[in-house]
Amino acid sequence: MKVKTPIPKAKELDSTLSLINEGFDFLPSRRKELKSDIFETRLLGQKAVCIAGEKAAAVFYDNKYFKRKGAAPKPLKKTLFGEGGVHVRDGEDHHHQKRMFLSMMTPERLEEVKRMAIQELDAKVDQWETQDEVILLDELEEVLSRAVMHWAGLPFKESDVKQRTQELVAMVDSFGGSVNRLKEGAKARKSHEEWLEGIIKEIRSGVYNPPPYTAAYIVAHQKTPEGKLLDLHTAAVDLNNAYRPMIATAYLIVFGAMALHQYPETKAKMQADEDNYSHMFAQEVRRYYPFAPAMAAKVKKDFVWHGYHFKKNMLVILDLYGTNRHPDSWDRPEEFVPERFQNWKGSPFSFIPQGGGDHHMGHRCAGEWMTVMVMQSFFKYLATNIRYTVPDQDLTYDMARMPTMPKSHFVIRDVQKLRARPDNVLFHEQSQTVVQSRVH
Repeated sequence: MKVKTPIPKAKELDSTLSLINEGFDFLPSRRKELKSDIFETRLLGQKAVCIAGEKAAAVFYDNKYFKRKGAAPKPLKKTLFGEGGVHVRDGEDHHHQKRMFLSMMTPERLEEVKRMAIQELDAKVDQWETQDEVILLDELEEVLSRAVMHWAGLPFKESDVKQRTQELVAMVDSFGGSVNRLKEGAKARKSHEEWLEGIIKEIRSGVYNPPPYTAAYIVAHQKTPEGKLLDLHTAAVDLNNAYRPMIATAYLIVFGAMALHQYPETKAKMQADEDNYSHMFAQEVRRYYPFAPAMAAKVKKDFVWHGYHFKKNMLVILDLYGTNRHPDSWDRPEEFVPERFQNWKGSPFSFIPQGGGDHHMGHRCAGEWMTVMVMQSFFKYLATNIRYTVPDQDLTYDMARMPTMPKSHFVIRDVQKLRARPDNVLFHEQSQTVVQSRVH
């Protein structure tokens, strides 16, 4: 009889408070302490096995062994993911809805959202030139909200922008364990989905007719595998999830702006953009800075992996942040080195800021291409199209806060648009980012 290897255990009886207090550092620190990429603990009184690394991610995203139903904490269903969202579906139900999301991410529509986002940013810079200082994170949240709601085909008035932006931000800002933020996130999602339900009703009745390639049209007319229209609530959840993740990109863009400031040699490289440097830079921002800490799943059936016994319905937590910095996959993982992505042919399980594996059949985010393209274009804009100063401020970020951001939200001053740019690379170039099954 084959002897199974015991899984190392964390010292705490229950690690819930440690997870809340340590945030992104919790999983890497326990792995370091136990000298193991797998350990057992308890979260909210439930046994959980935590894993990290490329091989761990490969098995975690294997649909033969894991399911998403019942794994996500209930508060996140009411705030970040939505109840009944694609993130918590499995099997053909998941694949059916995933195909819907992928149909929105054609190369043409990705170019369109990039163009809309840059136009919104360029218009906002005109305002920045008249301001004493700009709090970049707060401004980018509105810029991206305007752009992505327009891209999704949603009818909104100028008077709606502030409320809808605040709702989207509250949803994204809800997942870090703060009771107040969870309450605000749940309240925001309820309000936002009620708004979307009204829009979907108008589309189905013919009162409002968005273009057929927009997310609003696609979701409103999406049918279940049984041939019925999605119920109104599920449709609102799916429509929300089609564009809401773009708001989280604001955090990454701010980290990228901070990197341009703290690593000044990157600015000239960004301006020259040789070998598609802006793409390498965007990928390294996603790898290096904390974004999503972990993902949860449940075991479908008993199986043994590397000698460890995984039992049916066991809760398993994959360390996303730690995997993106795992020394087995990355040289000098604690350093910011965009050039590591030059001609990168790495595994879709070693680089997992928005999930791992295949976009079409697995649980890798369908909006990942959109995120990378918008980040890339914004970094090029900041380096090439405007001039600004960065005053002294607190640029530290709290690893216990999820999501985290520079404490100052990154303040800039003396913004000046460089109007003399006859060869504007941002408005006239074709994207160098190739939409493919793996984001390299």
